[in-house]
Amino acid sequence: MADTPDPNITRLLLEWSGGNESALESLFPLVYEELRVIAQQHLRRERAGHTLQRTALVHEAFLRLVDQKSVTWQSRAQFFGLASRMMRRILIDHARRRASAKRGSDPIKIELDEIQGAVSTDADLEQFDAALQRFEALEPRSGRLVELRFFGGLSIEEAAGVLDISVATAKRDWSVARAWLQRELTRD
Repeated sequence: MADTPDPNITRLLLEWSGGNESALESLFPLVYEELRVIAQQHLRRERAGHTLQRTALVHEAFLRLVDQKSVTWQSRAQFFGLASRMMRRILIDHARRRASAKRGSDPIKIELDEIQGAVSTDADLEQFDAALQRFEALEPRSGRLVELRFFGGLSIEEAAGVLDISVATAKRDWSVARAWLQRELTRD
């Protein structure tokens, strides 16, 4: 995420939510590079030779964001948080399609280096996603924190800002999430 957020992004999101379609045209160039960084963070955890490219992931996520009619855009952080969630969904859907085509062969692996200490080996993307979904059902805020940090590449401070919680609370939630995911992934 950028060190100095562009206030124009929030302004354009608010204008777009208000029905100004030209704001969307101005928004894309401002968010494109940051979306590419988020996409690269997602793809870095994918297996070597992944067939989905960064540009395709960015464009697919942006198209899905544009189709969100029920979202009232409020901030830059909300936009990038939802973009990261969209990218996660796209990659999981891609992994499921690939797995259904190759039942059992060449499992898709991701590095869990962002959840240091939680897992000492690679974990299958679907297995991780299933564990995260179970955790989100129990602890929605903490699950969202994991998603923002792991998939979105946000720092603990940035994720706390998106979730509107204190950094201390985010750190506690992060510790609980890591421990819970470690237990689930080693049990699976």
